[in-house]
Amino acid sequence: MPPRSLALKWPTVAIPAAAGVLVVLLAWLAGPGLLGITNDDLGAPVPAEVTKPAPCDKPDAVETVKFTIAGKTHEGTLNGCGHGQGERIDVGVPEVLPDTGTVTVRAADTSAGSSDARRPLGLALLVFACFSGGMYVHLVLRTQPKPKPVKVS
Repeated sequence: MPPRSLALKWPTVAIPAAAGVLVVLLAWLAGPGLLGITNDDLGAPVPAEVTKPAPCDKPDAVETVKFTIAGKTHEGTLNGCGHGQGERIDVGVPEVLPDTGTVTVRAADTSAGSSDARRPLGLALLVFACFSGGMYVHLVLRTQPKPKPVKVS
């Protein structure tokens, strides 16, 4: 029979394992937003004209563009720089447009956020973290405190 410190009882292993499985399941059900991954599809590309270009010498440069959808002209802000006045570019616009005001658009050949390829990696790291935490709990619970030596006077 193995020493008492090596004998595993089912709660010692089952409780951390169940907690790890529960965390991974909840992370999977929460969706990609939990791991910082978003799929912000801003709609189909629309031709636009740059009305107010921005130089690239400053951070967070914003240009103003105008575009037409369904016969109505809209004004939008494009997070970018380096285009010329009157230059035609393709922009991605949101599916729902406000009646008035400016709309935030993006360059049509780019995508906002991360790709879905990062979600499996994030879940794999979460599983590894749960496994590591469970093993740590197992090691802490199986270790017996050593008796203190009796001092003889």
